[in-house]
Formats: sequence, structure tokens, C-alpha cells
Amino acid sequence: MPRLGWGLIGGGEGSQIGPAHRLGARLDGAFDFVAGALDHRPEAGRAYGQRLGLASDRSYGDWREMLAGECGRPDRPALVTVATPNATHFEITKAFLEAGFNVLCEKPMTMSVEEGEEIVAVARATGKICAVNYGYTGYALVRHMRAMVARGDLGAIRMVVAEFAHGHHADAADADNPRVRWRYDPAQAGVSAQFADCGIHALHMASFVIGQQAERLSADTVSCIPSRVLEDDAMVNLRFDGGAVGRLWTSSIAIGRQHGLTLQVFGEKGGLRWAQEQPNQLYWMPLGQRLQVIERGEANLSPEADRASRVTIGHAEGMPLAFANIYADLAEMIRAQAEGRAPDPAADLLPRAEDGLRSMAAIAAVAESGRDHGRWVDARPPMFR
Repeated sequence: MPRLGWGLIGGGEGSQIGPAHRLGARLDGAFDFVAGALDHRPEAGRAYGQRLGLASDRSYGDWREMLAGECGRPDRPALVTVATPNATHFEITKAFLEAGFNVLCEKPMTMSVEEGEEIVAVARATGKICAVNYGYTGYALVRHMRAMVARGDLGAIRMVVAEFAHGHHADAADADNPRVRWRYDPAQAGVSAQFADCGIHALHMASFVIGQQAERLSADTVSCIPSRVLEDDAMVNLRFDGGAVGRLWTSSIAIGRQHGLTLQVFGEKGGLRWAQEQPNQLYWMPLGQRLQVIERGEANLSPEADRASRVTIGHAEGMPLAFANIYADLAEMIRAQAEGRAPDPAADLLPRAEDGLRSMAAIAAVAESGRDHGRWVDARPPMFR
């Protein structure tokens, strides 16, 4: 089967996210890296792209040059990934969608709800795929959790508890570090810092697993380091549209926590617990029975988990492989669309523009509620109310 062309914008040399995207996109042999605009410094971006193997005429100085150069090519990329700073996501994603490219955008998809609604409208109008990289939902056992909930193993879901707490911004002396400072600057980060950076991963994962969307929320936000304008810790109470209750804690000052993404789901007939730092184990407690440990790669898991698992049981699969599952889903969806067939249901799990929009609405709601001492507010985008 011929490989699909793939282009990358951002993710240049020294980037935290670029290597994960390059590994993820190419792991299964579905995509070839054919075009890129990798750095805000044009010459550095061109040089780095060529060192990675791009042809000189397809290693671009900026995204506009890449758009102009790729639009007219018969071998244009089937997918373009946007991995640039947050404030640029909307403009780039919209431009490539309107030009007929499928897009995978890093989160947050936009900087405002209004921009998010515009991206949803453009994706629907063009018929192109617009995915958002909530890559942690690519983990095999996260997908198995979703399957267990969907088939009724837990019964009606009562509560979901999500955390994404780390301590890597806990040093007040680090306040002027440019890699940290921008995250708490409203001019660059928008209305939220920690919730927009990490909390929306936890919220999206909760919604992904339980199949419900946040309807209302109440937030307590705080800047534990006083020099910060935006929050570095947030506790959010949620009510979901299917009746579940949610509790979400996100923090960047939790010294001793490393990554800190965990999810617990409690239903009428049992409970589940998973942690990103130990992704090969899922803890399952059926009502009235003993605790069970489900291992990634074991027999008789769901089709969703089997499709997302690559190596034998007992070997760790990490974040780049979770990203690779997002890319595998994209490849299947793009091929199914081109061939006029239904995609594999186990691959139809992509976080889409609608999910990116819901995240933007939740960010705005958390900021509003936090300013108003925890007042309950509507967490839905206006177009979904």
C-alpha cells in the first residue's frame, strides 16, 4: 500500500514535541515525511528540514511559503501537522483546511471559543479531517477503558476523577525563564495557563473514556507563585451531560509529581484506575470482587486496545507510540475517505475539531468561574447548546 505524504509545521530542532510527531507519524509506515516549515527562523528551518531528509525545494522558511509551494503539487501531503506556538494554531489550521489539506493540530486548537467555532465550520464546509492532538487517548489501555464503559462493564457512570499535576514550574526563581514565563502571560497564553496547558488533556480523556461531555463546571483557580498573572493550580468540579460527576485537579507546582496524568472512573458495577506513568496496567475492581490488573497486550482485550498495541506483553509502550496510534487512525480515516468506504470502527477514535472547540469552551468557563469565586457556569460552546 503506497505511503501517504505528511508535512510538519513547527517542531524544529530542540522542540519538545517535534520528535514525538516525527516518530509517531512514521512508525507504522503509513506516512512519508515530505514537506516542512520547522522553525520561526527561516534559514534554520530550511537547514534542519534538509538534515532530516527533506528535499531542498520542500524544506520551507515559513508556513505561508509551504502552503504556496505544496498547494499546486500533485504529490501534496495528505496530512499536515501544526506544532507551532499556541497563538498561531488558528491561522495556520484554517489556511490549510481551506486549501484542501487534512490537518492534525496541536492543542489548544485555538485561542478563543469564537476561533474554535470557525475551525469547526471550516472543517465541516471543506469535508477535510481536522484532528486535535490529544495524544494520550492513543494509549491502548485508555482505549480499553472506553470500550469497557461503552459495553456496560461498569454500569451507569457515577463519577470520573482526573488529574494532571506536575511540579516542574514550582521554583519561583524560575519566573524569568522564557520557556516558563510565556505560559503565565495572558498576551501569549490567553485566559488560562495550567488548565489550558494540562487540564484540558485530563478533561478530554475523561470525556473520551466515559462518552459524556462537560455541561457545567465550577472552578477554584490560584496563582501559588504571586508574580504569575495566570493560574498555576486549578480544582474543577464538573457535571457531564450523561449524568456523571467530575473532579479534576491540575497543577504545575506539585513538587514530587512528574507527569501526573491519571484517570479514575467509578460506575454502578465497578471502578477503573489508570496512570500515564504506568501505562501498561489498568486496575479494574468489579463490585464485590477482588482487584484485577489488566495488562496491555494480554489476550481477550477489546478490538480498540488490540489495534493500539504493537509489542508483546510485558514491554513498555510509551508516549510516542500513543501518538503513533493517532497517526494510524488518521491514515485509516484518510484512506477510507479516498476509497469511499467506512473506516475500521476501532480506528474511528480521533479527537476532532469539535473536541478542540469543547476544550476552548471549558478553558473560558474555568477562567470565568475562577474569577467569580467558583460560580457554576455553562461549559459548552455556544454552537453546541
